[in-house]
Amino acid sequence: MTRSQAIAKRAFDAILSGAGLIVSLPVWIVVAIAVKLDGGDVFFSQERVGLGGRTFRVLKFRSMIQDAEAKFGARQASESDPRVTRVGRWLRATAMDELPQLLSIFRGDMSFVGPRALRPNEIEPAGDGRPVPLEAVPGFSARCTVTPGLTGLAQIYLRRDVTRRQKFRYDLLYVRRRSLMLDVRLIMLSFWISLRGRWEARQPKF
Repeated sequence: MTRSQAIAKRAFDAILSGAGLIVSLPVWIVVAIAVKLDGGDVFFSQERVGLGGRTFRVLKFRSMIQDAEAKFGARQASESDPRVTRVGRWLRATAMDELPQLLSIFRGDMSFVGPRALRPNEIEPAGDGRPVPLEAVPGFSARCTVTPGLTGLAQIYLRRDVTRRQKFRYDLLYVRRRSLMLDVRLIMLSFWISLRGRWEARQPKF
């Protein structure tokens, strides 16, 4: 991606996220009420790794039970996850739990499209069960050369519970082929999946 394309991508992100924040305000109110009635805090904040390894905090609508990590430990989300609340299942199916990340996109910490922002010091079980730092998984350094995204190839075409190693393959494909037109296409696909409420029912495509 050239410098002019990178500038256009950032301008596109800022304009679309700003408009999205204004238009989605009524949705924020409805979702916040629903989450609160389900019990616990409305928002969930977590540290993530961004462009060049810089960390930032991301905000999401809480879709899991209160203090889920303290009760179950830190682990990757999976299908039929027992930590997810009743409202949380709807939020995840429609990706409404990700709505507050429009703030991160507007600030420039994230983009609409890119590799998913990971938590610092995450590990991945190797084939023999040994814990391996994500930094040692092939493709990690390359994905850090672009701004993490709200959606992307791996987010759209793979289930939540597949290995990071598999997801990194899709991230690398995006890094090599990224363009504004590809971003627009992936954003439109993401909207369609959200409207259908199918984010939790995707099948892997290899």
